[in-house]
Amino acid sequence: MGCLLAIISLMMPRFVLIVIAIATDWIGQAYDEMVWPILGWMFMPYTTIAYMAAMLNNDHQVSGGWLELMIVAVLFDLGGQGSSVSKSSD
Repeated sequence: MGCLLAIISLMMPRFVLIVIAIATDWIGQAYDEMVWPILGWMFMPYTTIAYMAAMLNNDHQVSGGWLELMIVAVLFDLGGQGSSVSKSSD
């Protein structure tokens, strides 16, 4: 189930966050307040999922490979915010 969830989260991270919130208590275990997962769902869903995975699997620490995963997730989220307009030279 975990591998399938990871693959689906690459395509639909907001949907996966909703499923995780309904089906499990992982968000409650990873976050102290519900405001951060809600803001993460709206603005940075990949980072929210990566942080939740790091907290649950690494004794509530973001270090090592989990830190690398967080950096990649932030880059994915920020990359979606950029524009894709190309300039043509005349």
